[in-house]
Amino acid sequence: MRMGCPVTAYPVFAMERTVSEEHQWEPPIDIRGILELLPHRYPFILVDRIMEFEKGKSIVGLKNVSMGEPFFQGHFPGEPVMPGVLIMEGMAQTGGLLAYLSAPEMIGEKLVYFAGLDKVRFRRVVRPGDQLIFRLELIRQKTRLTKMTGRAYVDDQLAAEAELMATFS
Repeated sequence: MRMGCPVTAYPVFAMERTVSEEHQWEPPIDIRGILELLPHRYPFILVDRIMEFEKGKSIVGLKNVSMGEPFFQGHFPGEPVMPGVLIMEGMAQTGGLLAYLSAPEMIGEKLVYFAGLDKVRFRRVVRPGDQLIFRLELIRQKTRLTKMTGRAYVDDQLAAEAELMATFS
């Protein structure tokens, strides 16, 4: 008997996504719309809704944090805390949506890849039952590189902040 995981014949990010031609991409954008735009799937989709969006400027996303999230099983038993890297991932996914919605010609054509983080700070613990609000503003968007600032809030308290970079590929 062989041990280990089978090798997938294709990269996960190369999967086909169905993008509706009739979408106007106006907020609110629910999880179905988000799944049309991003390649991520459960358990790694970390934004549930887009509440506000201004093309080329800003976006506001929401993540409902529940005890059912698989990472709470081990982080930490008896003291569940959302890992900071996953807060950053949710912020990055929201930023990816900002990049797509600001350059709609890229939707369904290119993937947005997370390219870097600067000035990351964690200010507050995020626990099950919290609602994370991601607020991102575009600093600069060139042909392939997007730079933005992001902040994550719980109950109007700053939980995390960072500068993010993403690229289309």
